[in-house]
Amino acid sequence: MNRLFPAGVMKVDFQCVKNNTDHHTDEITAERLIIRRGKAFSLILSGERLPPDDIEMTVETGPGASEQKRTRSSFSTNPQRCSPGDRWSVTVLNRSVSSVTLSVMCPSDACVGLYSLTVRSGSCSVQCERAVTVLFNPWCEDDWVYLPNEAERQEYVMNEQGIVYKGVDEYITNMSWDFGQFEEDIVDICLKMLDLNPKCLKDAQEDHSERCNPIYISRVVSAMTNSDDDKGVLMGQWGDRYIGGVVPSNWSSTLRCLGIPCRVVTNFQSAHDTDQNLIVDEFFSDYGVRPKQSLDSVWNYHVWVEGWMRRPDLSGDSLYDGWQVLDPTPQEKSSGTYCCGPAPVKAILEGHTDVKYDVPFVYAEVNADKITWLVMANGSKKKIHSDTRTVGQNISTKAVGSNSRRDITDQYKHPEGSVKERAMYDEALKRVTDLKPSETPRPTLQMKISLDEPPLNGTDIQLKLILRSENAQELSLKMSAQVMRYTGNPVAGVWSDSTDIRLQPNTEQTLPFTVPFAAYGPKMLDNNCIKVSAISTEKNEPKETYLAEKDIVPHSPTLKISMNAEVVFENPLPTALKNCSITLTGSGLLKQTEKSNAVELGPGRRITLRVTFRPYRLGPRKLVANFDSSTFRDIKASLDINVRPASSPLGYLNFGK
Repeated sequence: MNRLFPAGVMKVDFQCVKNNTDHHTDEITAERLIIRRGKAFSLILSGERLPPDDIEMTVETGPGASEQKRTRSSFSTNPQRCSPGDRWSVTVLNRSVSSVTLSVMCPSDACVGLYSLTVRSGSCSVQCERAVTVLFNPWCEDDWVYLPNEAERQEYVMNEQGIVYKGVDEYITNMSWDFGQFEEDIVDICLKMLDLNPKCLKDAQEDHSERCNPIYISRVVSAMTNSDDDKGVLMGQWGDRYIGGVVPSNWSSTLRCLGIPCRVVTNFQSAHDTDQNLIVDEFFSDYGVRPKQSLDSVWNYHVWVEGWMRRPDLSGDSLYDGWQVLDPTPQEKSSGTYCCGPAPVKAILEGHTDVKYDVPFVYAEVNADKITWLVMANGSKKKIHSDTRTVGQNISTKAVGSNSRRDITDQYKHPEGSVKERAMYDEALKRVTDLKPSETPRPTLQMKISLDEPPLNGTDIQLKLILRSENAQELSLKMSAQVMRYTGNPVAGVWSDSTDIRLQPNTEQTLPFTVPFAAYGPKMLDNNCIKVSAISTEKNEPKETYLAEKDIVPHSPTLKISMNAEVVFENPLPTALKNCSITLTGSGLLKQTEKSNAVELGPGRRITLRVTFRPYRLGPRKLVANFDSSTFRDIKASLDINVRPASSPLGYLNFGK
């Protein structure tokens, strides 16, 4: 990019194509200079007759920039004119009468953001506003976000596509996700989000000074991604209507663009512990359903991100360096603000719940004990079960370099039920409370609900209740099904049944039962599941009570996407679907989201979206389709596409009609 300035005395060539390629930012743009800190970049000054004097430069970021705040630096090609505090530097690579090639070094701890640049040589002076954008640098060993493995850098910084896992721990499904961190304006949007955070609005100079620190930046991002208390981006909406906004499955951006390596993580059976005692309490009525929303809950799954960075604020020996949990949709306040993290994964593993930030809450998400209570008709409560194993299952992220799922549970907790795991739980509990771990006697009756395979949404659910008793027992059984949000909160009871059964000692008995689609279908909403539970009570004294429960997520119909960019959805239900639409996205493939008109879709009818497009970036890309309706949400399909140059022997890949 060349910039011409008054009087035609001097122009500056920012060498955007070369520099951005060297700094791994060429995917963002070739029209402006975007660099990573800790690495040099080149500039060419040119004019009819450039003065032979030393060249001085000044860079500034943020309002009221100053050397004291590390937001301003003046430096020169003459070392004798540089002060010891100069953090930036410049050297001459080549000089002629009409041009000078310079190498400018940005320090590895520079503040990220937009910089102005002033160049002076003799009587010539050029000022360039918004000249340079500085990002974190995972390729630089001195940067706190340095990630030594190139394959991981390509996955966690450069990959614009990913996978988000959801469902239940026994049946994990995946959604392709188009992060699009290199799409037009995303860098500016992320920097604008930093400028709008309350800390910046209160003291902009101090906030910009702290932007050298990925710990600070990631905490601000966690707060600003949600809108609970600071007018951030995402607003929590757990219903099926998104008036005034966009369905969350359509959000496609990430802060990988700032240069902090990130990966998306899903925790199944994720606890929400509101009082930080590492215990979640669940309540059932004596007829087997969840009577009301409790403060504590266990979610089918919860998604957060991990950011890679050093934590010298916690330890001088790198003890807590590495992956840090950052939750952009936090459930509780942290230091008065809705944000979560960065919480070191290593601290979570070892039960170090007194470490910053928010380790007790994240530890409970993956390893809390679950206590089940029975609420009687008179309002009294009876403890019926203590579960130390259920919370924190199959913690998952996308594998490096492939679309397979990687289980990282062992990075968060020691093997479930092991001596080490319980020792770490005791350690974590000791650091946050004086409570002792709860114990429940081993029951004489074993009950479980079995499902051969997850049902298709729109079909009846066939289940089995399997019982085994050490003694002869006469039981009164009450079974029920509730539609639940994936957050563990009840929507509606949809089915119930009761029966009596006699068990012989040390024998297994199976009781089949069915939850019909006609019962659960009308109540299914966005991300809902069905909780099936069975309560058994001894008819004779001492009338012990037992509980079995199972979360079921009916899997959605298939969305088909073909090589010629045709997306098809067929309604499998015997009833019509309303407000049906398909959206198609793909970073590097589509400049804008393509969307079909909303229609009503009768039984067995199809909706089709056909798109013709020309890719605008080379390399591996992913086309992501999303189906949305009043009944089904988050139905996604994807197609991997490798875009080659037009000169490739295999030709230019142009998909579409």
